[in-house]
Amino acid sequence: MSSPSQPVPPSPSSHTAEPAPQSIHISKLGLLGVFLLAFGLSFVIFPSPPWVSVLWLVPVAVAYWMLRVRTVVDAEGLHVRRTFSSETIGWDRVTGFRFPKNGWAHAELTDGTERTLPVVTFGRLPQIAEASGGRITDPYAVADRVERERREQERTEKDAAVTERTAATDPDRATESDPDAD
Repeated sequence: MSSPSQPVPPSPSSHTAEPAPQSIHISKLGLLGVFLLAFGLSFVIFPSPPWVSVLWLVPVAVAYWMLRVRTVVDAEGLHVRRTFSSETIGWDRVTGFRFPKNGWAHAELTDGTERTLPVVTFGRLPQIAEASGGRITDPYAVADRVERERREQERTEKDAAVTERTAATDPDRATESDPDAD
């Protein structure tokens, strides 16, 4: 059974393209910050005793973390990579998502537990919806469709009102423009 918030995914067919996997990860541009951190630490490390060189591990660890954590979404499920572990969550185990005000999204699972999805925020829902093959609804696309339908309805009502006014002010013109008036 489906509801408007969780539709049944479309049936696959031989001519339906498989959705492309989406990798949601931290931007590589963040490595610029890691480089600046290392540069700043060099002013502390070089004039200090040799044991202070352990501080070089900080930018290395941050760079490793930035390059490692990600969530890959495809038609089979969610592939989650954390700093020291990985996990694959099939779509059949996912009941929904929770988006806290701050932080990353959580996948709610059928066994009642939650899993944090690294780097996934509410703004990434269009990517998730595209890669999930219809299992997840894109709220932005739904809102755009509703807005288009509202504008189309307003345009139709406005055209009808103009036609009524034209017919009321100039009945001859209204019959000329209406081919079914004969």
